[in-house]
Amino acid sequence: MNRLLMTTTAVALGLTGPAFADMEAARAFLDNEIAGLSVLTREEQEAEMQWFVDAAQPFAGMEISVVSETITTHEYESQVLAPAFSAITGIQVTHDLIGEGDVVERLQTQMQSGENIYDAYVNDSDLIGTHWRYQQARNLTDWMAGEGADVTSPTLDLDDFIGLDFTTGPDGKLYQLPDQQFANLYWFRYDMFTDEKNMSDFREQYGYELGVPVNWSAYEDIAEFFTGRDLSHMGIEGDIYGNMDYGKKDPSLGWRYTDAWMSMAGMGDVGEPNGLPVDEWGIRVNENSQPVGSCVARGGATNGPAAVYAVTKAIEWLEKYSPPTAAGMTFGEAGPIPAQGNIAQQMFWYTAFTADMVGDGADAVLDEDGMPLWRMAPSPHGVYWTEGTKIGYQDAGSWTLMESTPVDRAKAAWLYAQFVTSKTVDLKKSDVGLTFIRESTINSDHFTERAPRLGGLVEFYRSPARVQWSPTGTNVPDYPRLAQLWWQNIGDAMSGDKTPQEALDALCEQQEQVLERLERAGVQGDLGPVMNEEQDPEYWLSQPGSPKAKLENEDEEPMTVSYDELIQSWQN
Repeated sequence: MNRLLMTTTAVALGLTGPAFADMEAARAFLDNEIAGLSVLTREEQEAEMQWFVDAAQPFAGMEISVVSETITTHEYESQVLAPAFSAITGIQVTHDLIGEGDVVERLQTQMQSGENIYDAYVNDSDLIGTHWRYQQARNLTDWMAGEGADVTSPTLDLDDFIGLDFTTGPDGKLYQLPDQQFANLYWFRYDMFTDEKNMSDFREQYGYELGVPVNWSAYEDIAEFFTGRDLSHMGIEGDIYGNMDYGKKDPSLGWRYTDAWMSMAGMGDVGEPNGLPVDEWGIRVNENSQPVGSCVARGGATNGPAAVYAVTKAIEWLEKYSPPTAAGMTFGEAGPIPAQGNIAQQMFWYTAFTADMVGDGADAVLDEDGMPLWRMAPSPHGVYWTEGTKIGYQDAGSWTLMESTPVDRAKAAWLYAQFVTSKTVDLKKSDVGLTFIRESTINSDHFTERAPRLGGLVEFYRSPARVQWSPTGTNVPDYPRLAQLWWQNIGDAMSGDKTPQEALDALCEQQEQVLERLERAGVQGDLGPVMNEEQDPEYWLSQPGSPKAKLENEDEEPMTVSYDELIQSWQN
């Protein structure tokens, strides 16, 4: 964010104090921006802001830079919270917004060079396995108790954060502080599903009730039913599609699969927040959390029957039930399409798009009172899935301090990270971006009142189902190197250049090449890979758990559930 825009924003908020820690600027911020939208009382807000004013005094006048990907939440931080923090503390913050892949690239460059590129990163917790093994990110547990104790807020309240399991290493240490969190869920047109004619026609054609699909068989039936269906009786014109996805050979195609599509199919082992010993990437670890293989021949599952089933179904549904243009779209291009009104359901929909679904330009999916015609619900699972296995992904963009950042700059950045996640600020920030990180915010009266306009988002985050959605776990030892392999190989399958089996065979082999290089280099010490010897795949497929042997019939009995009954069960 440029300095002129920061200054303009600060003036608009009434933040015109001197370039030193300033309680008057804090009060102006509370009056003009927070305006009572906080879980804290005004007295508690002022006390929390006073702590920031006092703690920041040694750093007044310092200029720091931080970076995050570009989503609504981070835009709010960059455009509103950063200038407010600067006016309140005297620490001048430049909060850059760049693509997710660019964030990982900058982080990787800082890790490899030791050069301090940014003073803090909002970096997905998908890198927790990387940070824990390389030990180049500051261990926040020790930091808060030691070197960073004087700049750690007494009101931080870690117990209030919902994503700490995702940012904690196997050593029990916290490596990242959650800043925003959103899930991939099932999205559907509630009005289409509860229309009497649609319900009657579906029951007559398929022999069971139209509702939220519990498994992939039901999802497929519903996709077939709505694709090409005439909904003029509902006043909906144009071509209707029963599925939405994307398939362009682009880095975002990799996220589509590493973001738990395989575990939704049932590829991984039982476990929360991630399957062990085999995770949602198909990587197997030993009892010391050391990766031992990715291919079935080494006990992994990346090229196993469940993974092949997962990719096969995604391609089939993209071709049969999605808009013709979807195959050439990226994540960012496909995300807004359901808001145009002709998509009946989407298996893999990120709640980060909720703000767009209830705002300007979403008239096609809102009623005349501005209430959503859509809902979100738990994603259905594939035929290989078993109870206790994760069933979806949560993105947990989290503050990360690198060891290569000088201590004084890390302290100043840590103050900013705590400011934008503080209880004073979090309710207002969540109201803007709808990416929850605190229990107190989720359970606030404000979101009880707003919940009916958010299509099930609040109900999901208040429900026990939430724990089955999690980011990439600690089995992945080097996210930057391994993630780039996924989109290239999956892209070969999506384009038809390779069969799903061929593409996944290549993927697991390439993952193992990276694991073997890490093992030989010894750069991760006792935490790095120790590869299993290859065996006949049938040995591993005959063992309990993942990798799982191919089922004779991959078409299970379809099941649906009433959305209203589902929500009621959560509330009870």
